[in-house]
Amino acid sequence: MACIDAHQHYWNPARGDYGWMPPSDPILSRVYGPHDLRPHLDKSGIDHTVIVQAAASLEETEYILGIADVTPHVAGVVGWIDFEDRQHQTQMTRLARHPKLKGFRPMIQNIPDINWMLRDEIRWGYETMTELGLAFDALGFPRHLDNFLKLFLRHPDMRVVIDHCMKPQIAEHSAENFVHWSTGIARIATETNAYCKLSGLITEANENWTIDELRPYISHVIDIFGPDRIMWGSDWPVCRLRSEYGGWHHAALELTSHLSIAERAQIFGKTAIEFYRLEI
Repeated sequence: MACIDAHQHYWNPARGDYGWMPPSDPILSRVYGPHDLRPHLDKSGIDHTVIVQAAASLEETEYILGIADVTPHVAGVVGWIDFEDRQHQTQMTRLARHPKLKGFRPMIQNIPDINWMLRDEIRWGYETMTELGLAFDALGFPRHLDNFLKLFLRHPDMRVVIDHCMKPQIAEHSAENFVHWSTGIARIATETNAYCKLSGLITEANENWTIDELRPYISHVIDIFGPDRIMWGSDWPVCRLRSEYGGWHHAALELTSHLSIAERAQIFGKTAIEFYRLEI
């Protein structure tokens, strides 16, 4: 079974559409392309990746699809579409014809209105994705859990994966924060068919994070979703804010070492292939 990184990014800040990116950040504010990631993939034994959008623009989706066209290790792309513009339904249909376009991700974590995802005027986006057989990447924070549950129940046939375990507040760990996150994500796991990405967790932790700090969060996700609904992702290069690629990959292997070989193969490859319908 191929090993898959189900969540990574390539970008060029000079494009000018990465509004969330600090302009002078020494780690993030630089060009990242396939030649930068390839050595890490080889060292960690990763065969293929899924590029996920990092800018709220149609142009960036075209940009990463162009990278996918000439990069054999890229097996899939999750793009962006303007859910507030019904005319983008045509764009969604057009992009869906690309063999490596596997889904879309509105950047919900950056939208001030917590109820945005439930607006009637954007339902067409979810409905069209479902009709086209595309996946929906859910990007948000613990405060979005209740609304995501409502959304997933409203569209039961939509294929959904939660990015970064919905970003639990590991750096600000408290019993209250953990209960809120763990209860909300457990409801999604038990009441819907959503999947979950084991990604982005170290970025939500402190700079001096430890494996033991991550353990209760990852254990909970494994318990409620099961390996067949979990896929590992690096979130590279964002993960570099806390660790290089191999450091996070090693931590994820350690935190899943109690599982069977078949279960680990599911998390580190098979789930992503099945969910995104990757042609490996």
